[in-house]
Amino acid sequence: MIQAMTKQDLRRETLTYQGTGGVSAGNCGAGFRPAFLDTDTNTVYLSRFSNGEPAPFHLLDGLPDELVLRRNAAGKVDAVKSAIVSGFVRAGHFYSREEASYALAELH
Repeated sequence: MIQAMTKQDLRRETLTYQGTGGVSAGNCGAGFRPAFLDTDTNTVYLSRFSNGEPAPFHLLDGLPDELVLRRNAAGKVDAVKSAIVSGFVRAGHFYSREEASYALAELH
């Protein structure tokens, strides 16, 4: 069975980090932008809507087709390869959700 990151995983992560800098609502004022890291290639992708516009939160729909494992009947991305990690970019550096949470706590 192929492992994948799904929309449900993103929801679970958001609940885990709710109220911290590990979610977009908690850190956007400090210059963090939602992003994904492909740990296979070390490529960072900003979170985007399917039309390419920057998204203010984590969305799988804007990721490149080569990362997508499954789409639903409407064409929305349901799952991407397991090497994808959600996090944030700030000042050219990728932060995991946990790292962003700690970094924001240090800023305050």
